Order: sequence, then C-alpha cells, then structure tokens
Amino acid sequence: MNDLLPFVVVGITTGSVYGLAAMGLVLTYKTSGIFNFAHGAIAALAAFAYYELRVVRGLPWPVALAVAVVVVPPIIALVMERITRGLAGGTPTTKIVATVGLQLAITMALVAHYGGAGMDFPDFLPTDSVELIGVNVGIDQLISAIVAAAGALGFFVFFRLSPMGVKMRAVVDDPSLLALAGTSAFVVRSWAWLIGCWFAAVSGVLLAPQIGLDALLLTLLVVQAYGAAAVGLFSSLPLTYAGGLLIGVLAALATKAVSRSEVLSGLPPALPFLVLFAVLLLAGRKKLVEVGGHRPAPPSRPLMSRAAARTLAVAAVAVAAVVPFVVGSKLPVYSTALVFVLIFSSLHLLVRTSGQVSLAHAALVAVGASTFSHLAVGAGLPWLFAVLLAGAVAVPVGALVAIPAIRLSGLYLALATFGLGLLLERVVYGSVWMFGATSTLPATRPALFEGDTAFYYVLLAFAVAGSLLIAGLGRSRLGRLLRAMADSPTTLSTLGLGVNVTRVTVFAISAFIAGVAGALYASQGQSATGVPFVSYASLTWLALLVLCAGLRSAAPVAAAAQMVIVPAYITNETFVEWLPVLFGLGALIVAIHEAGAAARRSAGQVAVETASRSAERLGSADPAAERLQLAAARTASRTEPGPARVQLGAGLSTGLTKGASR
Repeated sequence: MNDLLPFVVVGITTGSVYGLAAMGLVLTYKTSGIFNFAHGAIAALAAFAYYELRVVRGLPWPVALAVAVVVVPPIIALVMERITRGLAGGTPTTKIVATVGLQLAITMALVAHYGGAGMDFPDFLPTDSVELIGVNVGIDQLISAIVAAAGALGFFVFFRLSPMGVKMRAVVDDPSLLALAGTSAFVVRSWAWLIGCWFAAVSGVLLAPQIGLDALLLTLLVVQAYGAAAVGLFSSLPLTYAGGLLIGVLAALATKAVSRSEVLSGLPPALPFLVLFAVLLLAGRKKLVEVGGHRPAPPSRPLMSRAAARTLAVAAVAVAAVVPFVVGSKLPVYSTALVFVLIFSSLHLLVRTSGQVSLAHAALVAVGASTFSHLAVGAGLPWLFAVLLAGAVAVPVGALVAIPAIRLSGLYLALATFGLGLLLERVVYGSVWMFGATSTLPATRPALFEGDTAFYYVLLAFAVAGSLLIAGLGRSRLGRLLRAMADSPTTLSTLGLGVNVTRVTVFAISAFIAGVAGALYASQGQSATGVPFVSYASLTWLALLVLCAGLRSAAPVAAAAQMVIVPAYITNETFVEWLPVLFGLGALIVAIHEAGAAARRSAGQVAVETASRSAERLGSADPAAERLQLAAARTASRTEPGPARVQLGAGLSTGLTKGASR
C-alpha cells in the first residue's frame, strides 16, 4: 500500500485538474448544445499567453497569470457564444466540424508561431515538497489540487443556489420559456461560456508546468477530460469531477502496473480514452441524450447534370494522365495526392453520404499501411494480393469502429470513434502487430512498376477505381439507404429496413478503401510509419473534407489537392506553416454557413405551414380549410333531424363532387 500511495497522490492532483476542465466542458455543452472540441486548444492558448507575457515580454508572473486566466477567457467566451448562436439547430455533423475546425485553427496557430518542439514552462508556484500521510508531495501539486477542488466546489454551489445558476439550468430545459420570463438567453449562455473558458484556462496553466509547453500535447492532455465528462454522462457536474479524480488515479496506478512492460507502456495515457469508449458503448442511446435541437441534413441539388459530371470526370482523368510529362520532379507529390483521393473518398462515403461521423479514420489507414508491410515484405506475398489483403484486414477494425454506431449517433459516435482512434495510436501502433518499436517498416513497389512514373499510373488506376466504386454505391440501393439513414434513421427503421446492418456495411466498405489507401501510401514512400496517421490527422481530414463539401462528389479530389499539392507549390515556409490554420477557419465558416442555410430553410417551411393553418382558421379556399368544412358537415349530419340531414348530405355530396372535379 505504501508503494501505491505516491501514485494515488499524483493521480488525485492531475485528476482534480481533469475534473475541473471536464466540468467546464459539460457546462457549456448543457447550456449551448455544442460540445466544444476546442476546449483543450483554449487551455493551450491560456498557457501560451502566460508564457508570452512572462518570458517573452518580461512581465511579473502575477500580471501574466491574471491576463492569462482573467482577461483571455472572457474574450474567447464572447467568440464562442457568437459561434454557437450561428450553429443553433444545425446538423450534428455541422456542430462537430465547427469546433473541430476551431481547435485545428488555434492549435496550428500556436505551433506555427512558437514551433512544434516543447518548451520549458516557467514555474510560478513553489517547487518545494512537504510530507503528507507519509508521502512527499510537491507544494505546486498540492496547490493545483486545492485550486481545482475549490473551483469545482464553488461552481457547484453557484450552479445550484445562485440566481444565475438557476437560469443556467433553465436555459438547458427551455430557453424560449426563459426569454418569456424576461431573461436573455444570450446573457446566460455568455456566463456559461465564460465559466467554461475560465476552467479551461486554469487547467492549461496548472498542467503546463508538469508537462512543458507543447501545443499538441496540452490540447490532447485536456482532451482526456472527455473521459471524465463521460463518467458524468455529459450531464452531472459532481459525477464529472469524480470521474476526473477516478481517471487520474487509475492512470497513475496503471503507470506503476505497466512499468516493466514495453507492450503496455502506452496504456496509462490512453486510459481516459478507454474509459470514454467503454462508457459511451455501455450507456447507449437512452442515457446519452444529445442537448440542443438538430435538423436533418438538407437535401442538396447536384451542381451539374449527370452527363456533365461524366464529361468532367473523363476530362479530369485525361488531365491526370498527362501530369507526369509536365510536373517534372514534383511527380511524387501528385502520387501522394492520388492516395489521399482514396482516403478522402472513403471518409466522404461516411460523412457526407451516410451522415456518420468517424474520428478514427487515420487509424484505419495506419492499419492498412502496417499490414501491407508485414504481408509484402515480411511474408513475401505478391504486391497486388498484399494491397487487397491489407484492405481486407482493415475491415474488422472498421467493424469495431462501427460497434458504437449501432448504439450511438451524432456527437457521441464522434467521441467514441475519437477515443478508439487514440487508444489504437497509444497502445497498438508501437506493438509488433503494427509498426513495432522502431515505428517504421519497409515497403515495396510492384516489380514492373518501381519507377515513379510507372507507379504513378498504378496509383491513378486505384484512384479511378475507388472513385467509380463510391459513385456506383451512391447510385445503388445501398446509396439510397445511406442517404435515407442520414436524413432519418428512425423512419428507415419504421419501414422495416436494417439500420444497424446498413451502418456496419458502410463502415466496412469505408475501412476497406482506407486500408487499401494505407497500403498504397506505404508503397509510394517505400516505408510504413504511423507518424502521418496520428489521431489528430483525422480531425484535419474531416475539416478539409467539409471545407470542400460544396463541390459534392468532387470534394475528395479538391481536399487531396489542398492537403498535398497546394503546399508543395508555396515557396513561403511561413505561409505553409499557417495553412492548416486557414483550413480550420475555413471549415468553421463553412459549418456556420451550412447551419444558417438550414435554419433559414426551416424557417421558410414553418412560415408555409403557419400560413396554411391561418387559411384554415379564416375559412379560405385552401384545401386544408375545405377538409375542415367537410369534416364539420359530416358531424352536423349525424346530429341534425332527418330533413336537415338530407340537405347537408346533398351539400356534402356537392362539396365532394367539387373536390373531385378539382
């Protein structure tokens, strides 16, 4: 027990900070209906603000700390409230993509400005230690735990007893009723976002001295608060804080348990995501009710006729066929872009066609890349057979990703797949089943196509075949089922069609294409590594795909071009570093625009229905009004005496005759 006590103390310290961050996340979700994927990025932004003022500008640490946790959060809160108002009533995918794009923009802006390498964070708390229940505890750790616990307790009391806390609970239940009571929902949500951003900022400043100043690491570390929020079922604030403590202690104890095992060395940092995945999978739809109104994805008209689309596709293939003769030394860039056409096509099938949001897509590509190396190099299988078999091996992993889709949808499906992707990255990537301890495996090209030009045409053939497969699926019965499922899965179930089978099928097909793309990526670079396929890549790919969503079926090609080709022709390195920021902001703007268009479309439908009901009340010649008159005539005919009944019956016959003549 004495050996475990130090780990328990460390777990409580970090778990308190996780719990504080998770409470802010749950609060903003409950009051706005938007789950803020940028919560970790806000924490990183506050930590870098402190670093900028304290180290770069040389201000005293109290001033730098006050600006980082007092001045910065209100500014971010006002921006977040404005964004969430623009997203009100949008589709779940739209809401997810908006905050994912914001996270990408903030994090990549910090990386572009300060660099990707970690930096030392200046200590502002005492670093001495004191003995507590027989364990030496750092004073900074003790203060961090006390601050987090005090903040959590104070907010819980505020939320339950103060007038503003009561209003926050009311805005969750019925914002329109709150407005009728004379209270602005905007003010209430602004306060909620202020508290949520304050919690994120405090968490970032408290965690940075322990792990250093690294934008990606800080963002993903606060993302571990997702597991704590899942323990509270994204609704209970006390359980959320308790979940943070639980995750912190379990992760610390797991560190000791796996200290002698290289295979399980990635388990402790992945434990929060294991908890997240397990809770979401076991809780199911009944206990996990999404907050906020959602509209189904609006139907979109094709940009061109089917014949014009065929002509454009043939022209695009013809242009791609002459690329090796005009691009010179940049041919490998275009070869990589062809691989990404397949990757984005498989993701497009999930997100835009079937309405399923998967944030584990990079893991599927990584499975294909590592499997291809094991089969083509390790087992010596023929190249083409190894590529197809790599796609087949990715199918069971895709089915594993599809398991949450059977029980979950929308936000919770995205969170479950994100947790699964992070779990695979932290635990499985470094194992012998994938990339091993060296993180890099050799890969080969087909014997007759080893040159760059010859192999380019192999990749072009796969890209064309994959695009034709996706297009054929879209026009088949399965494609119609997928679009119907995206619009209303409940209606699909009511008609007796297998929604779960459809979900698993689309995930399996998408996984196969992603696995083949991973094998081709490894073959193109003649090495397989998991570095390009970290979980954060899934967020970037989703943002890029949505950014090009207006191009419909051409979106995968446009996204691949922006991902690979455009940066290769930009000579300004600074602009290349800031390009992901533009991608994130673009995805955010597109998501807000789509949500606004859906809201306007819905408002127009409501106006038409209201006009129809008004016409019925006024007794106009509207068809609905005539149906009311006929119903009234039938009722009167049953209650009046005989002669009157005959007269009304005659009138009714006349009305029916007129209705028939119309």
